[in-house]
Amino acid sequence: MERKIRVLVGKPGLDGHDRGAKVVAAALRDAGMEVIYTGLHQTPEQIVEAAIQEDVDVVALSVLSGAHMTLFPEVRRGMIERGVGDKLLTGGGIIPAEDMEALARQGVGRLFGPGSSTQEIAAYIRSWCEESRPVPAPEAKARAPKPRARKSSARAQRPGQAKSGASVRQRAKPKTRAARKRPLGKAVRGVASPGRPPRSRARERR
Repeated sequence: MERKIRVLVGKPGLDGHDRGAKVVAAALRDAGMEVIYTGLHQTPEQIVEAAIQEDVDVVALSVLSGAHMTLFPEVRRGMIERGVGDKLLTGGGIIPAEDMEALARQGVGRLFGPGSSTQEIAAYIRSWCEESRPVPAPEAKARAPKPRARKSSARAQRPGQAKSGASVRQRAKPKTRAARKRPLGKAVRGVASPGRPPRSRARERR
């Protein structure tokens, strides 16, 4: 899941008019971003510290006091010193066009004056984040292991040995004894031995 864009809206200096900042914060939130509002009378150091703690992507300042040529550079300098100079610093207020150009040369992003559309502000922030965020490497799809063919056993199965995987074991059959062969010439009842006359029944009874 893609991470939401996190925006810190700050009111630095002695400016006590925060209605515009709250309107912009609500518009960015409705655009699907996560917005953190610092409140009134924040110092540049406090704004930079809040940006680091909140791990934001964008710092947006609202300056209506006329001190934009001081506050924006101080916040920008603090962001660079604290290692978050790659984040976007933008904002708005009553700022002349020539001052906007001078601040842009110092690394400040696009600034918006009175009458700017909130949709335009949200579109600019989203466009900057899409261009500046690193593109994640595509995840390699896991390949399913191929089923291994079972090798047939060449050994002969012993009598009574159950087959591999069978749930019922087959009992072994009893071994039969081989019939004994009688030697030739030995008398058997009712059969005359070769070379001898048969005995009479009366003699057998004696």
